[in-house]
Amino acid sequence: MKSLVLLSIVCVLFVACNNQSKTSSDASGLPIPPKDFVANAINGKALYQQHCQLCHGKEAKGSRQGPPLIHKIYEPNHHADLSFYMAVNRGVQSHHWKFGNMPAIPGVNPKQAAHIIRYIRQEQKAAGIF
Repeated sequence: MKSLVLLSIVCVLFVACNNQSKTSSDASGLPIPPKDFVANAINGKALYQQHCQLCHGKEAKGSRQGPPLIHKIYEPNHHADLSFYMAVNRGVQSHHWKFGNMPAIPGVNPKQAAHIIRYIRQEQKAAGIF
């Protein structure tokens, strides 16, 4: 019996440690990729088109359903990357625009969100926002 309990504990710890290597979290417990993860804007563009374009528009310039992300309001000094992770993970209440609240996007994991953020930052920079 004791060996079964010990085996169960070891299995739980293994799973917890294995999952920790795939994602991390900030002080609030928000899931984010590990610090050594390198996001790719090309992957981010494809993921953006799949998960974000419907509301935030082609090339992140906004639509009737959502605000433009290529906008000074969303530059890194006003909306840090963590705010994007939070929006994907928890949703966000409308506070800059009159589009309504953004729901969480459960189909986007932290690494995918990192790729999307990298794409958005690349496009913001190209537009001269920062």
